[in-house]
Formats: sequence, structure tokens, C-alpha cells
Amino acid sequence: MKMLQGMLRVFVVATLLQTVSFGAMAATAEDLNTDADQAVQTLIKSNPLAAELSKTAKATLIFPSVVKAGLIFGGAYGEGLMKKDGKVEGYYNTVTASWGFQAGAQSYGYIVFLMSDKAIKYVEDTKGWEIGVGPTVVVVDEGVAKNLSTSSLKDDAYAFIFDQSGLMAGVSIEGTKISHIKRP
Repeated sequence: MKMLQGMLRVFVVATLLQTVSFGAMAATAEDLNTDADQAVQTLIKSNPLAAELSKTAKATLIFPSVVKAGLIFGGAYGEGLMKKDGKVEGYYNTVTASWGFQAGAQSYGYIVFLMSDKAIKYVEDTKGWEIGVGPTVVVVDEGVAKNLSTSSLKDDAYAFIFDQSGLMAGVSIEGTKISHIKRP
């Protein structure tokens, strides 16, 4: 049993190191800008509600590629940016640690449409954001999307997860920490 626990620890540490080292190979600002623009275009072409929100959002947090891996304990890492009035306002990373019944690896992207000045101010003042703390975020999936229209939007932020691939069931951004990073 102790040998199995030791092997499990080694696997978890190796997986987390690989996830973190993926972040060490950080994209350039130019790469992030290009990837973010492509991610937004992909999402708004496939999701009419996201297309509407993109027109009315006061700012947008865009994470075009996040990598998640885990076996009982897991982690996720990705880099992105915030756009306001069509201009890049800053670069951010997204980090999640999790535990529970999980095994595998996957990649995905997500975009958060910030609908209020309060949400933007929170991200800027705290130099980041822990999803689930601060402004209200609604993760829009097919069930939520059926009950939303642009006239019923009242929350501070709406998040869309897209381009999921890999061998891990489900994605959650609850508990994710978004932090400001420097990019030349």
C-alpha cells in the first residue's frame, strides 16, 4: 500500500511540474494576442449568446489554452489577456489546484465577459481574481444558455468554456486564481 501511495505522489508531482513547466514556456505577448483574437472569433461563431455578449461586455478576459492534468490531485495552468475597448489592458495567468476523483489530462480555453465596471475594477485593483470570490460569475453551459437572453443579463461576468480535448471528464473554473503577469 505504501508503495502505491509513493508512486501516486510521484505521479502527481510529475504531472503538476509538467503543468507548471508548460507555463514556463510562456507565449510571447504577440502570440497571446493572436491566440486570444482567434479564440474569441471561434467562440462567437459557434455561440450566439457569446456573440451578443462580446458586443456589450465592458472588458473580456481571454484564456485561449489552459492545460489541466491530475490523478486525485491536479492542476491547471494557462495564460491570457484582458481586452477593453479593443485594446490589451494586461496579461494574466490562470491557475487551478484541485483534488478529488479525477484522472487524466485535457486542454481547454475560456473567456470571461466582464459586464460591469465593478468587475473590471476588481480585477485591476486586486491584480487578479479568484473565481468564486468577488464579482458574480455565471459559467454558461447549454442549460444556462437556454435561460439567458441579452435582456435578462444581470450578473457581473459570464464565462464560456470551449475547445475541450483530452481524457478528463468535465471542466470547472470555480476556485481558479487569475493573476496579473508582466509581458514585454
